[in-house]
Amino acid sequence: MRIIGGRLKGLRLNPPKNLPVRPTTDLAKEALFNILQNQIELEGIKVLDLFSGTGNLALEFASRFAESITAVDRSIHCVNYLKDTARQHGLTQISTFKADVFKYLELESEQYDLIFADPPYDLSRIPELPKIIFDKNLLLPGGLLIIEHQSLQNLSNHPNFTEQRRYGHSSFSFFEMEE
Repeated sequence: MRIIGGRLKGLRLNPPKNLPVRPTTDLAKEALFNILQNQIELEGIKVLDLFSGTGNLALEFASRFAESITAVDRSIHCVNYLKDTARQHGLTQISTFKADVFKYLELESEQYDLIFADPPYDLSRIPELPKIIFDKNLLLPGGLLIIEHQSLQNLSNHPNFTEQRRYGHSSFSFFEMEE
């Protein structure tokens, strides 16, 4: 894993082997950020990273000058790894929370420009994420929700769904808050 753009471009991330994660591949991450760079200005945005794991994406957003990144994961080991990595590289805009994502969302009232969720692929509640996020109005006008999931899964039945991009066994589904 490495940071692919921004001020930390090329930085290799070496998380401990025992973290309960399935990191987004560099290929998929590169494709995602190519899409995002053509859709929104990443500098100065407010990001919520759900199921953040190693913090691979939170670190990428910070490297590209996102104003604030809130990273949520239920593993204290993942949260500590991200916290330590952010501290080492002076990424003060990253805040970490050890929490169950669904419980966190119940209490969340902030609005974000971009929400990224990379849940475990076997999580049965993945289709609930867009419903919860849009029902709670957690995206700013024009904001994006991106969910990474298995390519076989279809999340297109939500009214805010815009597209699905496939990268092998992984896909990104995009949802947009109307302006």
